[in-house]
Amino acid sequence: MIDFSLKDFIDILLVALLLFYVYRLMRESRSLNAFMGIIMFIVVWVFVSQILEMRLLGTILDKLVSVGVIAIIVIFQDDIRKFLYNLGGHQRIRTLMRLFATKHGDTTTADRDRLRRSIMPVVMACMSMSKNKVGALIVLERNVPLDDIISTGDIIDANVNQRLIENIFFKNSPLHDGALIISRNRLRAAGCILPVSHDLDIPKELGLRHRAALGMSQESDALCIIVSEETGSISTAHAGQFHLRLSAEELEAELVK
Repeated sequence: MIDFSLKDFIDILLVALLLFYVYRLMRESRSLNAFMGIIMFIVVWVFVSQILEMRLLGTILDKLVSVGVIAIIVIFQDDIRKFLYNLGGHQRIRTLMRLFATKHGDTTTADRDRLRRSIMPVVMACMSMSKNKVGALIVLERNVPLDDIISTGDIIDANVNQRLIENIFFKNSPLHDGALIISRNRLRAAGCILPVSHDLDIPKELGLRHRAALGMSQESDALCIIVSEETGSISTAHAGQFHLRLSAEELEAELVK
């Protein structure tokens, strides 16, 4: 008689949820075939070593599994990092962390006014570039540090300034193809290289800037602003989601929020 308890049911359910989440992550990153190959290898390993009890073949597969764990970490390091970030950035996890965080005072009117003054140059620069159909990609750092992304570009470390932002993305500027990183109310670096998203459901009319912005928003909590060179439309990417064709008011509201 099989002894099947509630604990066993919860165990199977958790494993199924974990496999489903990993399957969805691999499908989005186009690593599904490799993932399915690993699953098939594990099934064969369990069948040979546990059911058929083949000692020699089971021992060989055991050695391959012990070495394979390191190989999997090397092959899927980007996917593992994305999985851990998504896990830590889940809404319920963030809510739980807030319970242990130190509570600060409410934001004052002066703080909100100072915040608006710091983002208005960004909004005005985006509107000007949108009017002239100048392509731009701006990344606003939040809680997750972007030092590795900043190191791929040229350090600027200047105050947030509308004219400077427009000059960076001027068509003849050597830095206009990369991304501009804004960190702690400073223009930290320009010409930065962002990770490109390989999601298959991105609309075909969106170009490489949008894919780079989406990839950045999937790997960090940064807010990315995109100005389309073809249409002049302004969009944002945050938490793996696009907000397309924003007005000046909507962009300002996104930045303030």
